[in-house]
Amino acid sequence: MEESGPEVRTASGPALDGAAPDPTAPATTDHVVFLCTGNAARSVMAGALAVAQGVPLRVTTAGTHVVEGMPMSWRTRDAMALVGVSAPSHRSRQLTEAEASDSTLVVAMAREHVTYVRRRHPAAAVRTATLQRLVRDLPPGEPGTLARRVAALELAAVRLERWEDVDDPAGGEMPVFEACARELHRLMDELAPRLV
Repeated sequence: MEESGPEVRTASGPALDGAAPDPTAPATTDHVVFLCTGNAARSVMAGALAVAQGVPLRVTTAGTHVVEGMPMSWRTRDAMALVGVSAPSHRSRQLTEAEASDSTLVVAMAREHVTYVRRRHPAAAVRTATLQRLVRDLPPGEPGTLARRVAALELAAVRLERWEDVDDPAGGEMPVFEACARELHRLMDELAPRLV
């Protein structure tokens, strides 16, 4: 991704992190929200990786317990550069009811984020799962079938398990952020082709 380019390839709706929509991107109604705690590391990395994959979606990132408007840390920025992505205009944002309601899928980085959505945005619980679970369970499909494939997973009833968490690098040194970026890169390589 270019350092100053748009963060989302979408022809409609708001772009990730305030960047302008890409008018050359195909129109889509699918909206995927990447969710972590502070919207400062994991969700930012995963969202940028989805954009880098060229998936025709509206991609946004948010957090469950956010200090609004904060930039990502230098560790997050440098870890993202390690896997070839960036989000230079990123500012942290709290998940809103409108965003949860509008989503086709909410991709949570850990069980606690799924629990948060189930409690605070219960209508979106049927569209919310951890990244790890989606990599394991979301089947591939034809373009335009994402909502139907997500609904078939019956996510609101899924019992959450420890293996689903992508560990939060917050408070860690640079190698911890780099390991998180590599893990997210691997997971998004597996998931992105199914987000059609």
